[in-house]
Amino acid sequence: MSNPPPLAGGPQGPQALRPLLNTVLDALHDGAAARGGPLPAGGPHAVTARLRELAGDPLPHHGTGPDTALRTLVQALAEGAADPADPLCAAHLHCPPLALATAADLAASALNPSMDSWDQAPAASALETLVTDALAHEVYGDTGHADRSAHPGRPTHPGRPGHPQALVTTGGTEANQLAVLLAREAHASEGPLQLITGANAHHSLPRAAWLLGLPDPVTVPAPTGTLDPAALDEALTDLPGPKLVAATAGTTDAGLIDPLPEIADVCEAHGARLHVDAAYGAGLLFSPTRRTQLTGLDRAATVALDLHKLGWQPVAAGLLAVRDPADLMPLTHHADYLNADDDTEAGLPDLLGRSLRTTRRPDILKIAVTLKALGRAGLGALVDQVCDQAQEFAATLHAHPGFDLYDTPTLSTVLFRPHGAPDEHIAHVRRTLLTQGRAVLGRARIDGRLWLKATLLNPYTQPGDLAQLLKLVEGNTAR
Repeated sequence: MSNPPPLAGGPQGPQALRPLLNTVLDALHDGAAARGGPLPAGGPHAVTARLRELAGDPLPHHGTGPDTALRTLVQALAEGAADPADPLCAAHLHCPPLALATAADLAASALNPSMDSWDQAPAASALETLVTDALAHEVYGDTGHADRSAHPGRPTHPGRPGHPQALVTTGGTEANQLAVLLAREAHASEGPLQLITGANAHHSLPRAAWLLGLPDPVTVPAPTGTLDPAALDEALTDLPGPKLVAATAGTTDAGLIDPLPEIADVCEAHGARLHVDAAYGAGLLFSPTRRTQLTGLDRAATVALDLHKLGWQPVAAGLLAVRDPADLMPLTHHADYLNADDDTEAGLPDLLGRSLRTTRRPDILKIAVTLKALGRAGLGALVDQVCDQAQEFAATLHAHPGFDLYDTPTLSTVLFRPHGAPDEHIAHVRRTLLTQGRAVLGRARIDGRLWLKATLLNPYTQPGDLAQLLKLVEGNTAR
């Protein structure tokens, strides 16, 4: 029998990886050059046909060998990618990842810790606790110490006793689902939990209620794009049973932030629990000038964060910060082969209560490397840079007679539309630019009208790039 292919780990792993990495990097370069823009031209049918042509038989009887397989498929993927590092790829909350975070992700894949038992991830589990504690403190500060008298006799979840904690998730959706689950369990003895969201809330919240068998959420109007505290107060009045209010710090459509202090006041007055979906906006915590926009965040029982948005991480890099660690106890789970009682009593950390997932990648490594390398100041500078870009782009649009601007941006999302164009034409312009492979813009329907959406997450974007984007929209609008 011939020797098996080399492994990524062990003493020989780095030597086995080195030539393969050169192949990957060359293929990424050649694929991007062949693409020649922010995404491939031709639309779905053309992209599929090209991918099939390049990839060939996905399961041949005799393999091609590692170099050919890597070169062929990585180049095919790069050639057919929508590249968030291109300044004209600005549709979604899908950031271009930092090179150092991507390199750290390679190390995580090579070492392949599984974050479901300590004996599979000794250092990774310690690193996760260290970094998530720091990020939970970033959300809650010194005001987040749990009131242990509120939960007499309940055990403390692993981590710093009595201090806020954070769990690693796959993104904002999982973080929101966990928040609803924890709220349901915290109030299980009081009856069915009622979720209350703004009309601007992320779709993952009502979906979480559905997944967990909860009543349909109560939707509160958001006439200005943010949740109305007066309407929330009215909705909560005389609403029976336990209540969870979900506010948003960084809406998907427009990047708006709900009035968190006023919402927290209303929640306290009605005895409602507060969750804040800050998957987008939590990046402001790193900015000394913009973090005040998140005043009131620390009053939430749970907060969703997502660092593959304003954190420049490869997917996935979500977290759920929890003010009171006792709320995490319902996640406690026993599987003798992973967290036997005698092992736990002997001091081996129990990791199963850190997630609903069993096998988990050590996604904390890339986050830790980024935080260590850039620090709060470096990350804050990146946040300020893209938010400043959005302000400047909005000013350009406001002064341009051919475009309407929705509003001054709160974060890094800018909504605009060609002046006087019907919605059908705006949708057609967006699809035309996609099919041509020339630009990737999002769409948002607000105030009964369709808007083009530019989500600026690339710190290397220049004013000339955005001017080119407007010319492309203008050129297709004029036809």
